[in-house]
Amino acid sequence: MHAMILSNSLFPIVSPAPGAGHRSSSSSTCIETKQCKTIRELQQIHALIIKTGGIRDPVTAAEILHLYALSHFRDLPYARTVFNCMETPNCFSWNTIIRAFAESDDPAEALNLYCKMLNDEFVRPNGYTIPSVLKACARVSGVREGRQVHCQVVKLGLVEDGFILSNLLRMYVIACVMDDAQKLFNRNIRLGQMSDERGQNNVVLWNVMVDGCIRNGDIGAARNLFDRMPQRSVVSWNEMIAGYAQNGFFKEALEIFRDMQISNIQPNYLTLVSVLPAVSRLGSLDLGKWLHAYAEKNRIKLDEVLGSAFIHMYAKCGDIEKALKLFEALPQRNVVTWNVIIGGLAMHGRANDALSFFFEMEKSGIAPTDVTFITVLNACSHAGLVDEGRSCFNKMVTVYDIRPRLEHYGCMVDMLGRSGLPEEAEKLVLNMPIEADDVIWKALLSACRIHGKIEIGKRVAEHLMELAPQDSGCYVLLSNLYASLGDWEAVAKVRLMMKEMDIRKDPGCSSIIIDGIVYEFLVDDDLHPRAKEIHSMLEEMASKLRSVGYRPDTSHVLLNVGEEKKESILYYHSEKIAIAFGLISTSPSTPLQITKNLRICGDCHSAIKLISKLYDRKIIVRDCNRFHHFENGSCSCMDYW
Repeated sequence: MHAMILSNSLFPIVSPAPGAGHRSSSSSTCIETKQCKTIRELQQIHALIIKTGGIRDPVTAAEILHLYALSHFRDLPYARTVFNCMETPNCFSWNTIIRAFAESDDPAEALNLYCKMLNDEFVRPNGYTIPSVLKACARVSGVREGRQVHCQVVKLGLVEDGFILSNLLRMYVIACVMDDAQKLFNRNIRLGQMSDERGQNNVVLWNVMVDGCIRNGDIGAARNLFDRMPQRSVVSWNEMIAGYAQNGFFKEALEIFRDMQISNIQPNYLTLVSVLPAVSRLGSLDLGKWLHAYAEKNRIKLDEVLGSAFIHMYAKCGDIEKALKLFEALPQRNVVTWNVIIGGLAMHGRANDALSFFFEMEKSGIAPTDVTFITVLNACSHAGLVDEGRSCFNKMVTVYDIRPRLEHYGCMVDMLGRSGLPEEAEKLVLNMPIEADDVIWKALLSACRIHGKIEIGKRVAEHLMELAPQDSGCYVLLSNLYASLGDWEAVAKVRLMMKEMDIRKDPGCSSIIIDGIVYEFLVDDDLHPRAKEIHSMLEEMASKLRSVGYRPDTSHVLLNVGEEKKESILYYHSEKIAIAFGLISTSPSTPLQITKNLRICGDCHSAIKLISKLYDRKIIVRDCNRFHHFENGSCSCMDYW
């Protein structure tokens, strides 16, 4: 940071002049600046004012400066030149230029200007100066400078100003100085109980503190503050919803959103932007549709940000057709919007459509970003489009001059491995210009398991165990690799190693949403209140599957047990339990949507294809990699996933 340190000796203790933050009325301000439509017109008027001597009037000069610094014309270098030419800039002019730099890419310059203002004998900072200075302190993490400004706020008698107080608190919060923030908050909350007017300001202070706790990752403290708030605004609710969603507490985000509705607080634009990621993650399509209808009913504009959020929600909740319709209906699209729809098509196994949209994006004049190529390469990976993937990777480097990141190499390794080319994938990993992370090595190990490449798999597993010794994924993949080859002695050694290191495998978990409630099931789960009905449906499903010639594929049970036990294990995989619960809980022909935390196994994939036909149900399963749309005995992935 290049801002000079503010010395206490620079603080003359005077009261701000009345009205110093506002423009004074003057006949010299009767100029046509507000009617300017272009920067050129403004410059012509500016030239005329200089020629006629009107620029010597501080109010007129201040008006010109404001237009250059903060209006839609915004030319900050030119505004600085205008300010430097002022003989005696008034307080409004100082406030204007400080605010402009505080909001710019060079906030440190706002602090330098503030120091110069303190040395100007003709002006003194006022209630309109301090908030911009505090914003600059926060943006450059200038805690020392912020504390000095805090001292001046007290000396100038501005500590009772609610707007300054909230900005001061926000400065400490953004700088992560939560102890100071807490002291300031506690003191003013106590004082704030004296008057209703101050009590209203307290809502803002509470909101700032809640935001601070969220910024520092202490969601528990944020919720504690939220529950204690004497009053809550829509901002309060939005902060908690966003805080839960950003920290991975998606269920809690939806719960607080429902509490918000019960409290008769009307959701706004930011509410929708905040809650949609949680809706997407949990796959709550019905709630997502309700939010979309709410936005339309209340005329909340679906701009690029909110429109992209809704497209992402529909794609993640399994309705890619609705996502496509919404994409086509948006009046404006930016690169994020294109990335979302291409990524959505990739998730749903529609690789050729994803590529078509990518080419359409290029034709529309929007340059793809590194994120765009991640979505395109991911689409190629899940469809086995190796040549297309290689072509896109080369285009990214040679045409768009985008330097590949780990994610791009990860997609290429995954694509080559899935396509039966683990040797080429290993060569790529070893020759990458950046060091591969555990995600890339696990993708390669997974390919070795699928294609039985034991020697490569051993090398990869050894490297993975050194790179991420506590990650259960590499041990499980290696164990599964040995199990698929029937090497039970090697399986036992890997599992003993896991036990000695207290490394536990993540259990398979599947969820289904019925009437807005999320139900989760683990493998062999019998804890649900309707466990007997679920078990009965599982037996019925097994009987119907056998009647059409289905036999469980026990090669997917990587345990050294008898065939009968293997078949029993397969019948109680979590996704089958979730489907059984869905069948007994919904009316006939109702589509079922399941979310699973792991990759769906081959046996479940084959069984669900038949179940979709036997029960005349459309079944959508979102596993950790992609969507599978099962209907009438077939799957959208064409058995490649």
